[in-house]
This record gives sequence, C-alpha cells and structure tokens, in this order.
Amino acid sequence: MTRVPGSKGWLPYCPYYAVAGDILSQRWAALILRVLVAGPARFGEISSAIPSMTDRLLSQRLKDLEAAGLVERTLGDGRPARIHYQLTEKGVELGAVLLELNRWALKWVNPEDVEWPTSVD
Repeated sequence: MTRVPGSKGWLPYCPYYAVAGDILSQRWAALILRVLVAGPARFGEISSAIPSMTDRLLSQRLKDLEAAGLVERTLGDGRPARIHYQLTEKGVELGAVLLELNRWALKWVNPEDVEWPTSVD
C-alpha cells in the first residue's frame, strides 16, 4: 500500500492525484526521473547530471523512487560489478508524462517572466 504523507488535503477529492503529486513533489525526484528517461545510469552519472544535489539526498531519493516502484537497481556486468538505476515500466510511463510537461513548459513558460533563484537550497 502506498502511504501519502503530505497530501491529506487532496485525498478526499482525488486520491490518485494525491499519490502522484506526493511522488513528484519530493525534492529532486522529477529531475532524477528526467535523467533516467534517457536510459540506465550509474549513481555517479546521476549525481553529475544534478550537481546541486548532495549524494546523501540522491541516495535517499533513489530509495524512495525504488520503493514507489518507479526505479529499479540492476547489477551490471564486469568487475567490479556496477549498479545501474533504470526506470521500471511504471517509471517509463511517468517519464512520458514528464516529457509532456516539459513540452508544455517550452511552449508556455517565458523565462523572462520567471524570477529565478540565485542559489539552490
């Protein structure tokens, strides 16, 4: 069963949206999924793609995404064996939604109208 810790306000109206929103609202989760949409990646590759994220938080977020059934760890060939992260079937479908969201943003978001942060918290 999926717990929805931060979305209690949504539950009476749309529990499905609450679960999806809770997953995507976790800090950095959508960016990790975006990296993995391109294909399997090792921890260091994901970390390099999101340099503002600490390794500790990346590790925790990967565990969260794994627990949600969106990401799986696979053991690569060779010695030493390397762990790769990749999207599950469920993750691939969510990745398609994220790509569609990106397409929408490219069309409708004007970067000049956005107040960009000067630092990453």
